[in-house]
Amino acid sequence: MTDRLTDDDVLVALPGLTRTRLSMFVEAEMVIPLRAECHGNSSFVFRPIDLARLHLLCDLTDDLDLDIAALGVVISLIDQLHSTRQALITLARAIAVEPADVRTRIATAILPSA
Repeated sequence: MTDRLTDDDVLVALPGLTRTRLSMFVEAEMVIPLRAECHGNSSFVFRPIDLARLHLLCDLTDDLDLDIAALGVVISLIDQLHSTRQALITLARAIAVEPADVRTRIATAILPSA
């Protein structure tokens, strides 16, 4: 698979996605594709991560019967969760390179005492 997909590529890859739904997701900024200029025309270019996000949006819409407002809330919460997870991974990596006494003090401060 290429790392740049047209809207037609996306529609073929996700049979449950219609052009109308794709436009709705883009307009609601639930997926933010890149813009490409070709012969004076602007078009969207989707990355594999956009394709995965669109698949999730379709699943949430279809399986949970979410309307656009509820879908916006759910996807926002998912984004926050991913952001928090990434921050925790970064923090854990920073702590891991500290000396043992510093790691012990941090563990003591954040873990409940037995």
